Amino acid sequence: MKELDRIRWRCRRGMLELDIVLQGFVDKHYMQLNDIELKDFDTLLSLPDNDLWDMITSKKKVEDIKLQPVLQLLQIS
Repeated sequence: MKELDRIRWRCRRGMLELDIVLQGFVDKHYMQLNDIELKDFDTLLSLPDNDLWDMITSKKKVEDIKLQPVLQLLQIS
């Protein structure tokens, strides 16, 4: 459970929109992610808020295609 608490804390961002999307993602999808997807989600959380938001809203193209599956889940959350 500590890992889930750590992820919830990392999902608290400077943008309210990101907070809402990321918390919804954690509530709906996080526990079903495999190890690769967990790593990819961690990579996405390492991005600056504006870059991550632009990827979620499809304003910016994802350069690393392996992040696409997790990004698609974020987009529907």
